[in-house]
Amino acid sequence: MSRNPQSEPSNMPRFPYFLPRANNHLTTKIATTITLTVTLSTPLFSQVSIDNLKQNFQNPPADAKPMMRWWWFGTAVEKPEILRELKQMQADGIGGVELAFVYPQVVDDPSKGLINHPFLSPEMLDNVRYAQSEARKLGLRVDVTLGSGWPYGGPATTLEEAATRLRTVEIPFPANATILPQPDLAEGESIISISLVNGEPKHWDAATTQTIIPSEISSINASTTPRTALFFIASHTRQQVKRAAVGSEGYVLDPFSHQAVATHLKTVGEPLVKAFGPTPPYAVFSDSLEAYGADWTPNLPEEFHKRRGYDLLPHLPELVAGGTPAAEKIRHDWGQTLTELVDENYLTQINNWAIEHHTKFRSQTYGEPAVTLSSQHLVTLPEGEGPRWREFSTLRWASSANHLFGNKITSAETFTWLHSPVFRATPLDMKAEADLHFLIGVNQIIGHGWPYSPPQAGEPGWSLYAAAVFNDNNPWHPVMPDVTRYIQRISYLLRQGEPANQVAILLPTDDAWAHFSPGKVTVTGEMTHLITPALMSAILSAGYNVDFIDADTINRQGIHYPILVIPPTDRIPAETLQRILRYSSINRGKVLCLGHTPLHVTDGALASFVWSGPHQLIPPTIVPNESALIEALHTASAPDFSLHTKSSVARDQIGFIRRRLPNADIYFVANASNHPIQATATFATVYPSGEQWDPDTGVSLSISSTDVDLNLAPYESRIFVFAKTGSQSGRPTSTPRTDSTNTSHPGIIDLSKNWELHFLDTNKTETQPTLTDWTANPDTKFYSGEAVYTRDFTLTAVPTKPVSLEIEGGTPTTPQPLAQPDRPVGVRNPLVTGTGPGMRAWYDPPIREAAIVYINGQRAGSLWHPPYRLDVTHLLKPGQNHIEIRVYNTAINAWAALPPHDYKPLIEKFGDRFQMQDLDKVKPVPSGILGQIHLVTEISQ
Repeated sequence: MSRNPQSEPSNMPRFPYFLPRANNHLTTKIATTITLTVTLSTPLFSQVSIDNLKQNFQNPPADAKPMMRWWWFGTAVEKPEILRELKQMQADGIGGVELAFVYPQVVDDPSKGLINHPFLSPEMLDNVRYAQSEARKLGLRVDVTLGSGWPYGGPATTLEEAATRLRTVEIPFPANATILPQPDLAEGESIISISLVNGEPKHWDAATTQTIIPSEISSINASTTPRTALFFIASHTRQQVKRAAVGSEGYVLDPFSHQAVATHLKTVGEPLVKAFGPTPPYAVFSDSLEAYGADWTPNLPEEFHKRRGYDLLPHLPELVAGGTPAAEKIRHDWGQTLTELVDENYLTQINNWAIEHHTKFRSQTYGEPAVTLSSQHLVTLPEGEGPRWREFSTLRWASSANHLFGNKITSAETFTWLHSPVFRATPLDMKAEADLHFLIGVNQIIGHGWPYSPPQAGEPGWSLYAAAVFNDNNPWHPVMPDVTRYIQRISYLLRQGEPANQVAILLPTDDAWAHFSPGKVTVTGEMTHLITPALMSAILSAGYNVDFIDADTINRQGIHYPILVIPPTDRIPAETLQRILRYSSINRGKVLCLGHTPLHVTDGALASFVWSGPHQLIPPTIVPNESALIEALHTASAPDFSLHTKSSVARDQIGFIRRRLPNADIYFVANASNHPIQATATFATVYPSGEQWDPDTGVSLSISSTDVDLNLAPYESRIFVFAKTGSQSGRPTSTPRTDSTNTSHPGIIDLSKNWELHFLDTNKTETQPTLTDWTANPDTKFYSGEAVYTRDFTLTAVPTKPVSLEIEGGTPTTPQPLAQPDRPVGVRNPLVTGTGPGMRAWYDPPIREAAIVYINGQRAGSLWHPPYRLDVTHLLKPGQNHIEIRVYNTAINAWAALPPHDYKPLIEKFGDRFQMQDLDKVKPVPSGILGQIHLVTEISQ
């Protein structure tokens, strides 16, 4: 990306001094005395009424609703079903859809009305037009993916414009030989450069490189030493678009090529956006960059020379071999050039195109190729993915960018691998993952997802090969409005004010570039090694929240965090080093270097002299390792959130995020573990008092900002609002929920026995003297759907104290490895995700999987996550009372009774475009009420 100060966005804080990043032929001296005046901008807030904030929390605006990725398979869709599903989403509290066109589910069957309309065919585009029109009538937002499957590409992408890679052919060149043999070239390949090196294939010395001019390959000077001929070839990855719809098959485009991207926008983007007519989509979408192995483009040598000031081709042997400082320098410059090309030709071009078409560009700007954190300032709506809370994640990568660049909304592709196989995910799983997203800074959930599924497909219907299913084919769907309302409330609150994270971690982007190698050009991939889970956990467990920052962002707008943490870093740009010195010496910012200070500025000069000597500079604090980081952080600045507990697990599993308003502080706090946690918390707010808000009910409780009892059930969350002037609503309107493990029960009525149970979809009725798992009965082992538990109970009088219906008995389960076939497995937080990149709640609840409670014919509420408790005081009456609990399990039990689906006809027709995940796990799971049911009075707090 450009490093010219004239290109800085006008809304970014500007500094009066700008030092260009040093390149290989420019040595920049670092000033030993700094006398510049730096003015940090102070964000301006509008005064917020806390009562209005609470009112909006209880009834949040529609734009905070979660969205859904809406998969159109084939595309075999029909207008009546399109409209029905849109209406269902609206009823479920879903705020909009992202149209996503993927692989076919069936072979064409006109007799059943199942026809795969080819991608961009008139029929398909007419359905797009209809869907967006009807969605808007329903008040739903509509985004669209600019393509089918992922990444961008398809039939309009010729081999010439397809993703390109550097291929190296090594051919032995014996002693005394004078004529070079020629390598075989595939279609579309060309020789970039030829070199001779001493040694044998795979064991040659790049320092002995002799570049060969193509016209001289038939007359090489003889040598008594065996050599290897290196042919560097511009080749192609030949990667095909993944999960493509019918008619969208083809090569993945070259993301470094302006022309390849322009071709895609013209042939795919234009027809899709034109189908929206006079009302363009809210946003056009680009999924995560997964152009695997793309590390070259035809004009790279020319661009490299223009940007770096020297010729790349003679250094290709060093680039391929690696292992020396000189090779790392070449790889660094190569990686930096690739980043600039994808920034300019992919991100900037698409973003400008979106603006010209009166829409926004929503981009998952990570993966391959080599985008950086700063690349995200080139798109309107940066988006993240992956609930990796206590390690490097592309989700925090995106939320950090939005915090840095002043974007109010951070969206996330959410629930991507939630509790495989596809119909196994539950509302509790949804909450466990959504809360991690909130802790990282997300405030717009985009569920992954909603499969279009026509009635002809039967039950459980169509689904993506490896994703949760949130349409109404899942039996627990009746509680979806309660789940979405929870998400909507938290999303709304986390949009208020501004982010208040205290710590910034400087991403060692220059080291990441230096670690590149042919076929491996991903900055985010390198960051998973450079930003360790131990580093992330130390900061979070110390009571701070954190953003990432990179050198280019510091160079553009300075550092606006109390603490800057620099992980072990070898390379840092000269200008960035200057700005860090200003930050620490003039602005008194705290700089903590883990292990050591950065060793070199990027022109190769030593940086260590800057951190010492008679310069009247404030030196950074050197922290020897992650275990010493907590103390260093506490010395630098008081933590934002202090947890007082003897349990180290509690400190590691309770997370928070804070939003700062001009007259209030908002804290979202969540237990990310499968165990109840008892602790006392202190919030570092200037306001001595505030309120605790229940995110399910909106009920409030007055609290102090210090020594707050924080008794959280597994996966429970709370909201804390501290204000300059408290809410006028005063005392709580009813008793807030507390963890059932921390209550005293002087008044308990046991309702655990003698229930009538009616299975709605079978008309089967039975009596359960003791609550029993549905799968224990052969008649209901494979039942998926709704079952109604009913019984009567008698009260001599309604208690004067609050009464709650409580279902107890949930137990933690042991995390197991979770697989994700499309992406590599890495280290994960075991209490949340197991050891794979998938996600689920490791907890067996007392209700499998959700319930809605009615007392005396009135709805008391839903139960779908711990603590399983509802305030029912206002529904009780003296004498006989009637209770009805409608329980919903998942679709997987019924699916387990079906014969295996035969995909052979589909594969014969369209090829093997998807592989259903975890089919060996399709088996009945426990269902029904499995805990103890009590009416409880006098809940202590």
